[in-house]
Amino acid sequence: MRFHPKMRRRRQAKTDYQARSTLVRQDKNKYNTPKWRFVVRITNKDVVCQVVSSKLVGDEVMCVAYSHELPRFGLKVGLTNYAACYATGLLLARRLLKKIGMEDYEGIEDPTGDFFLEEIDLEEEDPKKPFTANLDVGLRRTTTGARVYAAMKGACDGGIVVPHRDSGKQFPGWEKDPEAGEVYEAEVCRKYIFGGHVADYMRKMEEENAEKYKDHFSRYIAAGIGPDDMEDMYAKVHAAIRADPSPSAKKAGKAQGGVNKYASKKKMSRAEKRDHVVNKILARRRMMA
Repeated sequence: MRFHPKMRRRRQAKTDYQARSTLVRQDKNKYNTPKWRFVVRITNKDVVCQVVSSKLVGDEVMCVAYSHELPRFGLKVGLTNYAACYATGLLLARRLLKKIGMEDYEGIEDPTGDFFLEEIDLEEEDPKKPFTANLDVGLRRTTTGARVYAAMKGACDGGIVVPHRDSGKQFPGWEKDPEAGEVYEAEVCRKYIFGGHVADYMRKMEEENAEKYKDHFSRYIAAGIGPDDMEDMYAKVHAAIRADPSPSAKKAGKAQGGVNKYASKKKMSRAEKRDHVVNKILARRRMMA
């Protein structure tokens, strides 16, 4: 049985075509204006945030940030948790705005967890619209407190507009109370942004099972990071990202040495070919003698 080639990436659990067509579709009167997507992908060891536009030949990535870059800003361990996703989104936002010359949109320097989206400053003579991109979560489950929303929150606090509802349903701290209705506590979201949930788990495990704590948080212990150091560490990471979000310089590639065994041989002249044949005949005669 042959499958349609277009559905191949869906069978591989890589693409939701209905969501992609909605995110990519652009009005015809936009005249080739790119429609930007804020793409978040989370693997076992890394978090990838990209700003992408779609073209006829494929997707074009305008800017990208990885969580494995965070050690350069002071975050040595825990590169895939909620706080690291927030920091990666913040890194992408500051890097992108610096690249396109819109650094005046600074976002929020001290995250509070409250709803925030950049707005146009009408007091300026020629105000620029803030950079806007729609969230692309891929095939991730969009439950309350999901890490893809942490990256989105970091990008919004960094100065990029990623449209989302103001009820706070995407973030930790939201709950549905049968009496009061929907309740959102921004302080809980702020706690997660600064790694407070990890600190609480560290304290709990240290009290209950010290041996398991030493084994489970061995990298934190080796780096000299305790539960009381979390908030200060992430605050310094955010400050370092805002100070210089530029990517690190690429390392020069190694010079290729040795001889290529597949290189084509030099073309021989007619005289060289004749001498080659004569030498083979003479060598064979010597062997027969």
